[in-house]
Amino acid sequence: MARLTFDEAVERARSRLREAGANDAMALSTAQALVLAEAQGISSHGLSRVAQYASHLRNGRADGQAVPVVAHRKGAALLVDACRGLAFPACELAIREGIAVARELGVCFAGVANSHHAGVVVDHLRPAAAAQLVGLGFANSPAAMPAAGGRHPVFGTNPVAAVFPRRANDPLMIDLSLSEVARGKLMVAAKEGRAIPLGWALDKAGRPTTDPRAGLEGSMLPVGAATSPKGTMLALIVELLVVALTGARFGFEASSFFVEEGDVPRIGQAFILIDPAALAGSDVYFERMEAIVSEMLSDDGVRLAGERRLALERKARAEGIEVPDGFI
Repeated sequence: MARLTFDEAVERARSRLREAGANDAMALSTAQALVLAEAQGISSHGLSRVAQYASHLRNGRADGQAVPVVAHRKGAALLVDACRGLAFPACELAIREGIAVARELGVCFAGVANSHHAGVVVDHLRPAAAAQLVGLGFANSPAAMPAAGGRHPVFGTNPVAAVFPRRANDPLMIDLSLSEVARGKLMVAAKEGRAIPLGWALDKAGRPTTDPRAGLEGSMLPVGAATSPKGTMLALIVELLVVALTGARFGFEASSFFVEEGDVPRIGQAFILIDPAALAGSDVYFERMEAIVSEMLSDDGVRLAGERRLALERKARAEGIEVPDGFI
């Protein structure tokens, strides 16, 4: 275990990705996103992904020389083509252009097609919060969950994220997978030789398993699967938002991220950016935000959404990041 500064960790990850074939912009934005996830304690989407992304670059599952472009724009909607590269530069472009549109028109829907794994989706929305915009984010992923009543994986774990800025405090940051847990947690458990709890995954035969490798080969359980089909219905909504509207691939049309060789995923992401000034007004928005935060905090023990991850990030930036041996 080594302790690196934030910038040292970024440089090591960037170097590994450059060696695997990523261009400078792709390597840097991806490395920054992975180190940011690690700093927030989200190791399933952090430095454990460097080797995975590098193998995809080397094996042609992602084009390291891709440069994303705005492929179409109409009114408050725009579509970014990731051109089969890693997702981070394309998502940055979508958010940057989306902020400009939302400031002008009050709202923007920015879709991303021909993309790859999007990492921690709420982190893409941070610039929106800095611009005092509300942001929503969605992403699909290779199939890992069955439809309600089904057996074979159809939907990805399809994260949903949201950011709500506050006037003088950290934004509320929400990010959740629509599976019981993110699939990356199985990847980390498999690497560390740890069992997983029952209720996270099924093996290929559809049986509950505590073996993370069997779970990776099988399917994930949707959130709330034990009592209702709500998790799969939400996953379907995300799948349609980021695919039917953008022309990306559905999760069942893409090879797993957890194999080195396979197809180019070409999955999608979507972001909705909203300017509070275009509705009830910024002053009303910020007053209403503080009203609900105050009510939540009236109970002891309440932790605001994003509070823990931001505290961990600040600590990591001040004290460094512990990097497992062999990760970068």
